[in-house]
Amino acid sequence: MTNESAAARSRNDLALEQPDDRQAFSWRRLLANNTPVIALVLLCVAMAVTSPHFLRLRNILNILDQVTVMGIMAIGMTLVIIIGGIDLSVGAVLGLSMMIMGWLAKLQGLPWPFAIVVGILVGGLCGYVTGLLITRLNLPAFIATLAMMSITRGLANIITNGRQIISYPEWFVNLSVKRHFGFLSVTVGILIILAVIGWLVVKYRPFGRSLYAIGGNHEVAYLAGISVKGITTWVYVACGLLCGLAGVVMATRLDSSQPSAGTGYEMNCIASVVIGGASLSGGIGSVGGTMMGVFIIGVLRNGLNLHGVSPFVQQVVIGCVIILAVTLDNIRRRENR
Repeated sequence: MTNESAAARSRNDLALEQPDDRQAFSWRRLLANNTPVIALVLLCVAMAVTSPHFLRLRNILNILDQVTVMGIMAIGMTLVIIIGGIDLSVGAVLGLSMMIMGWLAKLQGLPWPFAIVVGILVGGLCGYVTGLLITRLNLPAFIATLAMMSITRGLANIITNGRQIISYPEWFVNLSVKRHFGFLSVTVGILIILAVIGWLVVKYRPFGRSLYAIGGNHEVAYLAGISVKGITTWVYVACGLLCGLAGVVMATRLDSSQPSAGTGYEMNCIASVVIGGASLSGGIGSVGGTMMGVFIIGVLRNGLNLHGVSPFVQQVVIGCVIILAVTLDNIRRRENR
């Protein structure tokens, strides 16, 4: 027997002696890819066991209503984080869009449909300016969006000198109050439609593949012929438009426009996306995962409220959840490398 044959036989024998861990790896990967879903199910089970009110229809509908605004904003934030960006202005843009809509409709007497459309477009304009600051002036996304947050929050207060606008038409408020088919309000329906559209675009359209390419490596995406600057700008425009729409939805829930509305929402948005499996370094994320993250935060807040936990303690809990999500993301990226 030649030396080559003996060596080959030894390798074959060693392979037979070693256990095949491909099945174990597939299970491990399955759990890793579905962590948000598993976490949401376990959280719901824990809340249902500890609180008899959690599974009541009224409470479930309340959770749906509470996550609508955050869900709409988080879809836009998902696109931003996939390309490796960040947007700290989403809450302030929401407040400005809400104030513009209320100012036009209530104080200027313009038709409500016109005011709603303008309010949403103002959000898109803010996103466009942010995109230009990042792609044309080469400002870091953190600085550009931080500046936009300050500008839009100031403008929202300037419009009415810091006063809120109240008493909206009944039909407008009913968009988030009146339920169809027994559970579905118009605003919840909007969230579902946007989530489905976002999921389809990101997963199956060339635009979605371009987002992952840009988030993976800007230079390689540029060399591959992708318009990195153009797509980046449009991503921030889309995020701004969704924030404007979220402002309209929040106005239907509050029956008013408040210049301080949306304060702190940027952190909840980022948390929802990261908990949903996205990576802050870019190139990883999904709209479906983000929706799971939104519901995890919504269920967690609702459950803590049912248990009478202080809102200040809730902030601590949410912060710990964010740390856990980012830590798991770092572990996952190290294993992939």
